[in-house]
Amino acid sequence: MEPYRTAEPDDGAAIAEIVTLAFSTDPLWGPALARADGGLSHQRAYWDVFVAGALRYPATGVAVDDGRIAALTMWIPWGGTELTPEQEQQVGDLIRAELPERDDDLHELFRQFEESRPDEPHHYLSLFATHPEQRGRGIGMGLLRHDLERLDSLGLAAYLESSNPANDARYAGVGFEPVARFEHPTTGAVVTTMWRDPR
Repeated sequence: MEPYRTAEPDDGAAIAEIVTLAFSTDPLWGPALARADGGLSHQRAYWDVFVAGALRYPATGVAVDDGRIAALTMWIPWGGTELTPEQEQQVGDLIRAELPERDDDLHELFRQFEESRPDEPHHYLSLFATHPEQRGRGIGMGLLRHDLERLDSLGLAAYLESSNPANDARYAGVGFEPVARFEHPTTGAVVTTMWRDPR
């Protein structure tokens, strides 16, 4: 059976769980969304909103292993948005309720992400994650290559923001080139923006 498919609305919970687990240890998002007691419940609620936003479009891919989602690629097509206005409000309310001490830093981080996005047409890789138990098997990169082949066939460029420098070489290996960098306003964690022309 083909291991890659387009995500369906019923996949939302599994996708959000993987994103929460993967990004809780991310060099940027782990500290940025950390709560003093170490709990992750607020992070799951945070990522739930972004997953719901992405699933408005038929552009999220999943890799399935042994009947379960093992990795995902959440793409936002050109002209689309990560969140609806209502979802943006949800995120803001959640941050004020759960992470009030990080409100200013997170809004500055969001501003930097927005200002870094290119103006020319592209598909935006909003989130890319592999379940921690499935890491090291090439499942995630296989899914990304599959997606990029599809974008190439359509003549579409791709853009992403790498929040983990350890992944930059992997992205370069599939054709992404670094464009710019910015840092978390408090922790100094580096984000590298990367672009890939269609082949």
